[in-house]
Amino acid sequence: MLHDRMMKELHSQGIRIEDIATVLKRSPIHPRIIEAIKSAHALGCDLKIVSDANTFFIETILEHHGLKECFSEINTNPGFVDEQGRLRIFPHHDFTKSSHGCQHSSCPPNMCKDQKKTIIYLGDGLGDFCPTLKLGDGDYVMPRKGFPVWDLICNKRKLVNAEICEWSDGEEFENVLFHLISRIISIDRKNTSAKMGQLYSVDCKLETMPLPVATGHEAFPQALSVLH
Repeated sequence: MLHDRMMKELHSQGIRIEDIATVLKRSPIHPRIIEAIKSAHALGCDLKIVSDANTFFIETILEHHGLKECFSEINTNPGFVDEQGRLRIFPHHDFTKSSHGCQHSSCPPNMCKDQKKTIIYLGDGLGDFCPTLKLGDGDYVMPRKGFPVWDLICNKRKLVNAEICEWSDGEEFENVLFHLISRIISIDRKNTSAKMGQLYSVDCKLETMPLPVATGHEAFPQALSVLH
């Protein structure tokens, strides 16, 4: 595995595990992201990590920022320090024995990040049309009006299975997004309790989305009630 070979090379050059940890702790995380994670955890949200990094990297960073207890699961490549002080990293899925079953070209052989969940996909560029076509019934796409993906969707609506919820400015964006989240929560309340633990995803890839400058709690929209 490439990550493991890289750690072997660093170890051969005299780089200690403490040196690696020091660099990881310098990894910048925006203060509002840290606050948002803690707030979501406090509200009872079940937070999980799916990453192609490794447990040592992720846990070192989370512990440094006091976030490790906020996550119920860390799905990633296992990593540990051996008796020689070298960081060893192994694949999440042993692709030398079998495939994880996903045929998508963007998935590495050691991990597929696909999750069974309701998706709200946000986008405005040409590159957002392909993932839009992969959304299914029960998913949502939020194209930005007047931008390339909106034009493509308008011309090829029959190819899109997800519900289309367009928006044009920041205020409309917020209203549409939180309306969809509220709808999903409402639907789950009416369904069986088995669906209460379903994950939700908001995929966002916007070309030019100006954000207001704000600090503290006023930067966040009003919190939705969370079942727990």
